[in-house]
Formats: sequence, C-alpha cells, structure tokens
Amino acid sequence: MSLFDKKMTELHQLLHKREVSVTDLVEESFKRIAEVDGKVQAFLTLNEEEARETARTLEVKLGSDESKGLLFGMPIGLKDNIVTKGLRTTSGSKILENFDPIYNATVVDRLTTAETITIGKLNMDEFAMGSSTENSGFQKTRNPWNLETVPGGSSGGSAAAVAAGEVLFSLGSDTGGSVRQPAAYCGVVGMKPTYGRISRFGLIAFASSLDQIGPITRSVEDNAYLLEAIAGVDPMDSTSAYVEVPSFIQSLTGDIKGLKIGVPKEYLGEGVQEEVKQSVLDALKKLESLGAVWEEVSLPHSKYALATYYLLSSSEASANLSRFDGVRYGYRTPNAQNLIDLYKKTRAEGFGDEVKRRIMLGTFALSSGYYDAYYKKAQKVRTLIKKDFEDVFENYDVIVGPTAPTPAFKIGEKTSDPLTMYANDILTIPVNLAGVPALSVPCGFSNGLPLGLQIVGKHFDENTIYRVAHAFEQNTDYHKQKPAL
Repeated sequence: MSLFDKKMTELHQLLHKREVSVTDLVEESFKRIAEVDGKVQAFLTLNEEEARETARTLEVKLGSDESKGLLFGMPIGLKDNIVTKGLRTTSGSKILENFDPIYNATVVDRLTTAETITIGKLNMDEFAMGSSTENSGFQKTRNPWNLETVPGGSSGGSAAAVAAGEVLFSLGSDTGGSVRQPAAYCGVVGMKPTYGRISRFGLIAFASSLDQIGPITRSVEDNAYLLEAIAGVDPMDSTSAYVEVPSFIQSLTGDIKGLKIGVPKEYLGEGVQEEVKQSVLDALKKLESLGAVWEEVSLPHSKYALATYYLLSSSEASANLSRFDGVRYGYRTPNAQNLIDLYKKTRAEGFGDEVKRRIMLGTFALSSGYYDAYYKKAQKVRTLIKKDFEDVFENYDVIVGPTAPTPAFKIGEKTSDPLTMYANDILTIPVNLAGVPALSVPCGFSNGLPLGLQIVGKHFDENTIYRVAHAFEQNTDYHKQKPAL
C-alpha cells in the first residue's frame, strides 16, 4: 500500500510518531514517478536535489512547534504555469523552454511557509489553452485509468500525477474548467475557488479576469486543508479579495439536512452522455437520502457561455501574450534580420497552433470596427450569465450537475476539430464567467473511466461546497478506487 493512499491527517500522525520520515515521503514520490511516469508523462521538470535537501532540513524540525501544520513535509506537484524561483517554468510552451524565474508565485511562498516540498513541475496545455493536455509543447500526458485516453486539460499533468499516486496533491489553474474537468477525467477532487480567493501573482496569465489557481487532491478533506493554506488577500495582486479565509475543515460535518440544491436543466440536456446523466441522478438520490432536497432550475444564458468565453478569454490572451516577443526573456529566433523580423519569427516558431489560433481570434475581436460587435457584446452576455447564478442562489444553497458531458476521450480523437474540443468545457465555463466557486468530486464510472459531479456555490462560500462534497464522498466509495497502472 502506498503512503499516498492515506489522507494528509494520517500521514501527519505517522510523521509525528516517527513511523515514517519526511525523506520517506519524498522518496516515495520519486520512486513512484520512476515507476509510472514514463507511461503517464505528468512531470516536465523534477526538483530532486532541492526536494531531498528540504526533507533533510525538515527532519530536524519534526516534533517542534514548527512542524505542527498539517502540510508539514508533504510532497506536492505544481502546474508549470506557476512560477518557482530557480526551477524551470515553461507554461507548456517552447517559447519559455529555458525560463528559470527569479521569484516565487505567492501560492509557492505560502506552501513554503506551510513547509510542503515541491517535487516538480507538471505538464499542461500550452499557456493553459486546451482541454486535453495534447497542446503541450513537450509531451502528451496520459490518463492513468486508460493510457490511450486524455487526462483532461489544461491541468492534465496536475490531475494525472495525483491519480497515479506520484504526489499526494497538486495545484492547477482553472480558466474555463481546467482544474475540474481533468479532476473528473482522472477520478480525483478538484476545486476552482471564487475569483479573488487565491492570489494570481506569479501565475503566468492566460485570461486575467478568469484564471484562478485551485487544489487537486485524492479526498475532499485534503482539498480543504490545501485551499486554507494558499487562500487569502495578497498585496501583490490587486484582484485578490479582502475576504477572511474561514476554516474550511470545520465545514466537513457530514450534515446536509435541509440543504437546497438547484439542478439546471441545461446541464442535463443535449450532448450530455446518458451514463453521465444517470451518475448525476444517482448522486442526487444519495444527497436526498442524506436530507437534502433538489429541484430543477434554469440558467437560461448558459447556451451563450461557450461563445462568450472564447471571445473574452482569447481577447485577454492576445494582450497577455504580447510580452513574449523574443526581447526580454524566453525563446529568441536565431534567424531575424531586423526587429520586426525578430517579433514575427520568435512568435511563429515559439507558439503552438492552439495559442496562435486564440491570439488571432482575440486580436480580431479587439480590433477597430469589431470591438463593439464581439468583445463588448460578450461582456454584456457575461453579466447576464452571472445574473442567472445570482437568481438561482437566492433560493438554493448549491447548484449540482455533471463536470463534463462525457468521460475522457481517446488521445487524438478531437485534435482535428477545435470546436468539438472547445465544447468539452461547456459545463464548467459558466462558473468562471460568473466568478463563483465550484468543485468536482468522483461520482461514478463509464467503461472503467471516472465521472465527476460538479458542485457550484455562492461567491466565497466554498464551505458549503465542501460540506456537500464531503457528505457525498463519505457515503460512496468512488474516491477509493484507483487506476491499475
């Protein structure tokens, strides 16, 4: 039995009883990576020397007041768009192939304060643009449940590493479902917190009004602990919210009696596979048996979410990615004859097809003569989508539905059809547009592949989401299933 089959609280007790050491945890991680990552390909960069050195340093502190935090000595993997001082950070792109940052993201500093150990950086779709991790500039990550299928994206490496038992937990980023969808595909727990709950300082930007870092874990309890450690206002990020971080752990009571659940008819409609629909209905029955009540509701503007999202996110991406020009850092073409040539060739050679596609779409939407027709209209529709959620939350505590319309699809199955690939995020995108929190928890299987239940909450009410997810998890055994790698 792997040490990583245990919850964080159990490992914490074993550490303090000195039945395992911090070095044991780190070596368990590297041993498992050596065994399976050749197949899964979740990691882009390993942090072996520093991780082992940190483990030895923490051993000395074990038993003191400094070691009482539950994250003490726990191995973690980080999505490769979260900058780490002196540890290569590529954002899955050739244009940042040799980028070694000179500072840490705020979440990394908070994990350092909590004394976790960074094992390495995890593969992702280039600049977080994708739903399958097939858009990485370096390698295709595979789903541990079936190596012929995708792990989801863009945080595919983050979800696959946890599912494969390579690390205890990881961080991903979620712009339109990029934590929740891979969590669903890989049978783990993924939380997209309220926009502003976690600092984005040091997260390489895709779409600044949508991006949010989120934890991926094996259990709801571990997820709550991890979010508590990294959440909170940050003077380095003006979009982080001055909202107190509650104890998420205290919400894990198992009691959901009288809780009101809204189930959007749009989330169980056309395009949602029958087995996915049935798994959600079975989950609702389970929640009902625990004392919750549910009713069908409507989020009428959800049908416009996909078009709205791709216009807005691509517009923001075209602005954010303009900094990658071959002048200051990252890849620089060796073939330039002049400055304009430098810009053109660096970007043509450094960016992948999907990134170029979105830059072009965003630049078009922001261009003179088209701004009002596309970008401005999309912002207005975004407001209507946000209002839909507010209306439902006047009468309901949470919204529940599937995380993704299907289980994981085969590698290469959708790469030639970008629109079909985009539609894969149709159930997660409205949450980012509204800025509300949502979590995916395992809720079933289809042909041996995991399915996810998405639980959406009110702004800054992650507590209620965790309460519902924990109650469901404690009364099912989906989260106990493991891929047979």
